[in-house]
Amino acid sequence: MKRILQIIILLITVPLVTLCIGIKDKDPLEERIVTAIEETADYISNAMIDETGMSRCDYNMTEGKWYRYEPPWHTGQAVYALCEAYRITEKSSYLEAARKSGDWWTDLEITDHPKLTGMLNAQHEDHAGSVIVFATVSDGTAGLYRLYEATGEKKYADVPTRAGDWMLNNMCLLDEGVCYDNVDPETGEVLTEESPFWPDKENQDLWDVARPNNEGSLFLDMYRYTKEEIYRDAFIALCESLVETQDSFGLWMDFMPNNKEDGSVHPRFNLWYAESLLDAYDLTGDKRYLEAARKTAATFAGFQTGDGTIYYRNFTNGDVNRNSICGSAVAFAGILWLRLEAHGIEDFRKNTELSLEWILKNRFSTDHPDPNLAGAVINTRLRHKQDKLWLVNRDIGSSFGVRFLAVYYDQRFGK
Repeated sequence: MKRILQIIILLITVPLVTLCIGIKDKDPLEERIVTAIEETADYISNAMIDETGMSRCDYNMTEGKWYRYEPPWHTGQAVYALCEAYRITEKSSYLEAARKSGDWWTDLEITDHPKLTGMLNAQHEDHAGSVIVFATVSDGTAGLYRLYEATGEKKYADVPTRAGDWMLNNMCLLDEGVCYDNVDPETGEVLTEESPFWPDKENQDLWDVARPNNEGSLFLDMYRYTKEEIYRDAFIALCESLVETQDSFGLWMDFMPNNKEDGSVHPRFNLWYAESLLDAYDLTGDKRYLEAARKTAATFAGFQTGDGTIYYRNFTNGDVNRNSICGSAVAFAGILWLRLEAHGIEDFRKNTELSLEWILKNRFSTDHPDPNLAGAVINTRLRHKQDKLWLVNRDIGSSFGVRFLAVYYDQRFGK
């Protein structure tokens, strides 16, 4: 009888001990990150993208209404985030949501215009009006190529490749290292003399209507997809332009949405360019690109506060406007710092950890009473619009938040 009792005790206690060891061995930080990815991806899937698959963009918190703001690039970033969430968690619901958004994005292809066939109807829809914007396309394409990689469905790469081909043939001045910003959606004419982004500027030159426009590394993705050298050459030409036009702060103050006159720095624009330079370094091994990206990373480390916050508007003289909190910049800078660390530059490890804690902590609760906010990363913007204060939480905080958490998870936990 005593022997039987001992066996029973062993049968009960051994699994319990094993379970306890398993729980103890599970890294609590890893669990927090995966939980944050899932909660934020659930928000993107269920609240942030609408029934058609389009990202709703800006949520006006005083009105309780969503407003469109460059939907193609906001939706493309949502697709990118959902693909990353699917890759980390293997939850099929995230890939299904990404497909829905990818289908909405690809349906924007223009197929019946005498001049614009093959281009994407990527209109700005905010202060720049109805013009089609180069970066509204390219900022979104990275997500579409990631969706192609996840699904194997060629349309998710074919449509952005056709749009990129149209832009290369009609908007790019590679000898000058820039591409025009805007196209009239009615006439199909590229705007080469005046930009709606500078409505009060009478005398506009080339750099007012064109930029290096390397956001999203579109031509690199086109090269990887098609293996056509013309796209690789275009990507490298724009990267060379970025190296040449970067200032001592590691920024590109000559180009909007930076403002050289008042010294204000856009919270993501420069990070996009630096990200493309890291892509160029990965492609070529040219350390000039790595160093240029490091300079940008250093400036953004200076923008980050002691609790990890990065505000929407910083100035080259050290001033900060604290009325808007930019969670997407916290995350995007974190992605840049992590990628530099992977290349042996560990100057920004403290900043990376600040970004991690900030993203983990600064999300609306999943049981928040407003479902339009529940689970979202904080990304506020306060403007004066329509004769009143215009306070929104922007969708891109959540998209970039998931992207950052996925990269962090990869590097720290070896997924």
